[in-house]
Amino acid sequence: MAKELTRSFLFKPIYKLYEIVLWNQIRNGPLPDHVGIIPDGNRRWARSNNLSLNDAYFYGYKKLKEVLIWLLELGIKNITVFALSTENCEKRKQSELSIVTTYIKRGLQELLEDPIVYRYEVRVNAIGKLDKLPKDLIDYINKVVEKTSIYNKRKLTLAICYGGRQEILDAVVRLLDDYRDGKINKNEINEETFRKYFYDSELHDIDLVIRTSGEVRISNFLLWHVAYSELFFCEAYWPEFRKIDLWRAIRSFQKRKRNFGA
Repeated sequence: MAKELTRSFLFKPIYKLYEIVLWNQIRNGPLPDHVGIIPDGNRRWARSNNLSLNDAYFYGYKKLKEVLIWLLELGIKNITVFALSTENCEKRKQSELSIVTTYIKRGLQELLEDPIVYRYEVRVNAIGKLDKLPKDLIDYINKVVEKTSIYNKRKLTLAICYGGRQEILDAVVRLLDDYRDGKINKNEINEETFRKYFYDSELHDIDLVIRTSGEVRISNFLLWHVAYSELFFCEAYWPEFRKIDLWRAIRSFQKRKRNFGA
């Protein structure tokens, strides 16, 4: 850890200069309306720095707070964070899940009190198999969702115990229920009507997905909504993610021509 801090200190002036250069490159370009984040690499970062599992998620939690502020200050209107997958919920050890949910709950507590949420008028929502979460965490989710429901200028969506395939399957089941009850006929089924059966029918398609840790995959993250997303894979582990990495992701987005299949 000391080695990492020393390296960070030595390169800080260079990073700051590069940050200014990048900002001047992106400041007048188009911004993504919706950014999705897959914050990967907490455990590997902790192992490489001889830190504990608790440290892994603590520093990951701190980094998420920082990155959310960067995105809000940049003017991004919609942010979705892949906080916990269904696979994590089913396969991770309970001791590890307890640490993860503790920091999710801590983050929700801060969202209830943080003035930045109210300054930027951020509506918070959560999607996924929330019934699989501890009751106290569900209570905090409901409190934050209710308290911020009056806002519609910006939106933060937390994907917790979430899987893209499961969401599509659940949507199919709900649609079939409505078909059986005569509430919809097969001629009415299209992309627009199918979207209404998702966990959040108002969630926009994602323009830019950022994944850290060097892994080049989307890992079952909002499969419907990322159909035409631009993807940016960053080598840094999530706790090491810097503003220059975000600016590089935005620059990459601005350089791409989006045809949406045309």
